[in-house]
Parts: sequence; C-alpha cells; structure tokens
Amino acid sequence: MRARELGRKSVVVGDRVSLVGDTSGAEGALARIVRIAERRSVLRRTADDDETTAEGRLERVVVANADQLVIVSALADPPPRTGFIDRCLVAAYDADVEPLLCLTKADLAGPEEVLGYYTELELPYVLNRPDSDLDALRALLSGKVSVLVGHSGVGKSTLVNRLVPDALRAVGVVSAIGRGRHTSTSAVALRLPPAPGVDSDPGWIIDTPGIRSFGLAHVSADSLLHGFPDLVEGTVECPPNCPHTPDEADCGLDAWVAAGKADPRRLASYRRLLASRAGEGDSRGDSDQRGPGEGDRRGPDE
Repeated sequence: MRARELGRKSVVVGDRVSLVGDTSGAEGALARIVRIAERRSVLRRTADDDETTAEGRLERVVVANADQLVIVSALADPPPRTGFIDRCLVAAYDADVEPLLCLTKADLAGPEEVLGYYTELELPYVLNRPDSDLDALRALLSGKVSVLVGHSGVGKSTLVNRLVPDALRAVGVVSAIGRGRHTSTSAVALRLPPAPGVDSDPGWIIDTPGIRSFGLAHVSADSLLHGFPDLVEGTVECPPNCPHTPDEADCGLDAWVAAGKADPRRLASYRRLLASRAGEGDSRGDSDQRGPGEGDRRGPDE
C-alpha cells in the first residue's frame, strides 16, 4: 500500500522505496510505502511525438533507476526495425541510460546489415540463437538493472524465461504477416539467478510489455541529436539555430553525409523524427522503419 502522505506521487517499477509495517512477506502481511527515493534515472516515452496532441502530452515513465536499456530486436520474423531502435537510443541517451542491442533469431538471418547501420556508434550488442548459452548476455547484465524493450514477436519473453526460468512469462507467436502478439501486459522486475560459483551481483532485468511505438514528445528537438552521435560532429559547420531540416540549404549534415562520414539512412531517420515532432508525417510509420536490407519501406505500426 502507498501511504496517504505521498499524495498523487506515483510509484513505478524500479523505484527504491522505504517501507513500514510487516515486511516478512507472510500471507496477510501488510506494509506501506512511506518514501520514494530520488531517482537516478527515468526512462520515459509518450504515445505520440507531437506535444500538442493529447497522446504527446501523456508522458509515461517506463522504469526508474535503470542502468541499461536492452533493445531486443529480431533479425528475421519479424524483420528488424531500425526506426524503432533509433527511437530507443534517443530515449536511452536522454535518460542517461546505457543502450545494449540484443539481436535474437540469429539462426534465421545474419547481423551484418543491422550492425553496419550502427557501425559509427560502436553500439554494444549481443547475438542470440535458440541454442545460445546466453553467457555473453548474462555477463553484460551482471550487476546492473536492465530494462528490456522490443516489439512483440521478437522473442523477448522467451529470452526472459531462459534467463529467469521461474519467470513463466507468456510467450506468443508471430502471425503470417509478421506481427507479433502482445504477451506481456505489465512491467515486472525479476532478480537474475546467480551464476554457479560466482559471488557477484547477477543484476535485475525489467521485462516490459511489447510496445507499438516509442513516442519522443518528452525529448526536446535539440536533445534528439543525442541519439545520433554519429551526426553530432557534422553540425559544427551549421549556421546558428540551424533546424537541420532538408530545406535548410546551409545545414552541415548534408555535407557530412556526402563526405561518407555517416550513413545517409541515419540522417534520414533523424530528420523523420524532427518532422514527426513538428506534427508532419506519421510518427508510427517512422517507428516501423524496416531493417537496412529492406530499404525504407514503411508499414502499419507494430
């Protein structure tokens, strides 16, 4: 229970709290949350990019006090959506949370094109196959609070069940048209089991529901660039207050990309986010941008 003196202050998964009462965990025990500690980090999202819309103004805290955002993406069935990954990176950098790219279903397709798209970022990643032992992933999760996000159908719940066998997270299937069914309905914090013979903290994972979009209305237009560190240096030659839009003739980003210093698809993704914040275009389509191997084909939001 939450103490009345906390008022309307919400408690979210990942919060550190102070309790009074019976904390034994026995049946019928009752305790109250009386204090919420200051949050080290807050990962947020909105349903829309445009803060002038009701969905854009509705800011949701995904998790508090996370150290790492694990972006789970399948390499096939469904194909990777780099627009969604870009959005997650923006949210991670804005929240001062380290990103980790977790590529699943590596038995169905290779990672070269996805990793090539992010080569300038030196983005940490891990590959997983159905027969993987997950040792590499466990090492990257050790001692941290990691929140897992991803579209439905990418194998996130299967991954959680392998990491924490007692989790019993529901596992769905991918439909014939490549859309996953939402199987997780609420965020849940799970303590990772200790590795045999290892005394260090194994860490926590926070499993989140499969999400359809990752709105960024809470992130300022200037801060959007934090999710594209490969483009930052290219803005040095921009005029003051450059909007970085395609119609800005003096924007330095075009020359930066033309010189081969960044992938043109990264600039296109950044500008789509800018346009979406301005209420132009379809933010849902942006989040559904397909993998590099499939061009810039956009489809219904997943």
